[in-house]
Amino acid sequence: MKARRWIGVTLMAVLLGGALGGCASSTPAPERYTLPAAPVQDAAGAEARHQLLLASPRLAHYLDVDGIVMQVDDITLVEARGHQWAEALGRQLQRALRDRLANRLPDTRVMLEEPGSREAKALRLALEIDRFQGRHDGLAVIGGRFRLYAPDGRLLAMHSLDVESVLAADGYPALVRALGRGWDEVAERLAEVIEQERPQE
Repeated sequence: MKARRWIGVTLMAVLLGGALGGCASSTPAPERYTLPAAPVQDAAGAEARHQLLLASPRLAHYLDVDGIVMQVDDITLVEARGHQWAEALGRQLQRALRDRLANRLPDTRVMLEEPGSREAKALRLALEIDRFQGRHDGLAVIGGRFRLYAPDGRLLAMHSLDVESVLAADGYPALVRALGRGWDEVAERLAEVIEQERPQE
């Protein structure tokens, strides 16, 4: 399978890079990636009927790194040295989710939660991400859980997340795009829950 060959080549490159690192006088700069952007629709504006605070996602420790993570078998994870996120993954996920939810919930003002900030009438969405990586069988996988809170702090909903996207081609650009499609699906599911759980006017 092409995906398996790509994973094998990738893993070999990582291992060789580590072995030869001491011998090389210089190493090439890593390639850096951002998640695909969502088109921003400023439809809510000042007349939005709902507000949503989006907390920064809590990442599993092994995901809170510079390199894109590959799962090369059922138990082995490898952080790529030559293929890295252009910005901290948590911040990318938070902003990307804000834009995607804003598109799907045009009557809602979606805001990034800042330390110490609190909106009296805003719902609050908190996520924990346990998986955001490529896998040896040619899939991009996203997993975790989320909680939706009422403005008074009551828990309205709590669900797990489990999304898989097929890579359209070999290589890290295809992996990042597949993870972006998976994040689109996460946003779609979250928007449905938010619409169901928020107070109806």
